[in-house]
Amino acid sequence: MQDIDEIEVNQQAEDLYEKKSFVIDAGQSPTRVDKWLQVRIENATRNKIQQAIEAGFLTVNGKIVKNNYKVKPGDELILMTEHNPDISDILPENLNLNIVYEDDDVMVVYKPANMVVHPGLGNYSGTLLNGVAYHLMQQNPNLTEDDLPRYGLVHRIDKNTTGLLVLAKTPHAAAHLAKQFFNHTVQRKYVALVWGDITDDAGTIHGNIARHAQYRKMFTVYEDETIGKHATTHFKVLQRFYYVTLVECVLETGRTHQIRVHMKYKGHTLFNDWEYGGDKILKGTVYTKYKQFVDNCFEACPRCALHAKTLGFIHPTTNKEMYFDSELPDDMKAVIAKWETYSVAKKLDQE
Repeated sequence: MQDIDEIEVNQQAEDLYEKKSFVIDAGQSPTRVDKWLQVRIENATRNKIQQAIEAGFLTVNGKIVKNNYKVKPGDELILMTEHNPDISDILPENLNLNIVYEDDDVMVVYKPANMVVHPGLGNYSGTLLNGVAYHLMQQNPNLTEDDLPRYGLVHRIDKNTTGLLVLAKTPHAAAHLAKQFFNHTVQRKYVALVWGDITDDAGTIHGNIARHAQYRKMFTVYEDETIGKHATTHFKVLQRFYYVTLVECVLETGRTHQIRVHMKYKGHTLFNDWEYGGDKILKGTVYTKYKQFVDNCFEACPRCALHAKTLGFIHPTTNKEMYFDSELPDDMKAVIAKWETYSVAKKLDQE
């Protein structure tokens, strides 16, 4: 079972970053922008502010500036900052990563199930970033562990979700990609198997997402718009199997557990998602034979049936559109095949 710390490090997209906006007051004397920001951002060090500015995470009046820029009255500052602290230690490990694409700026990696993306409490080794660290050190033998980039991760997917991730290899790429995620311009399509027969062929789910008030390892939808963060998920039905439905989900926002929480909110919990109750029979018959069939399906796909299938973004250096597609993993193919066989048999019985 995941603990709360593991969930914290498996956040997605713009949940990793927030925009801090400032307008310089009238009467402000000329002051270096790094010094001005350090005073106004809690727990920020001068060095960390300078690194962020050098990476392009700060704009003044819509333009990237240098650390020695001096603020003046009326200036509008926008700074992208990470929610989570930097990783203190990454142990390079040879994890045989499935690298789909790589150049000097970015890496696109296919993450398997049961791999945590980011080191954290209880998960210091075996994570995707441990493998990335090893890969980068193999590329550059002169690179030391202290030289490894801490800025590469611009979005994340849950431990038990498979699929595509993009990582930045330079500060400029990190800033460029982070802004794309924050501005909702990155193209992401997921495929999920959910409980129940979704009646609509397509639709959109809106609902603020925040941590569950009682079960702190979970997230939930709050209809009170003052609670949590706005989230939007678009869905389209791909196949119906009577008691479960295969859907495509397109994320407009990227909140932690967004698809899992939104689909549960709609009444269609993801198949075998133990955390949100999907590891029990939620739809179907009471017959023993059906129960055995579902148990066999759980064995075929022993995790939450969710896959990050496609990923599209603008390359941070060439400005060209990049688009990647991935096949469904074997466990999801297997469970879908079982439901296809079941639905055909059920249809024949009804005829």
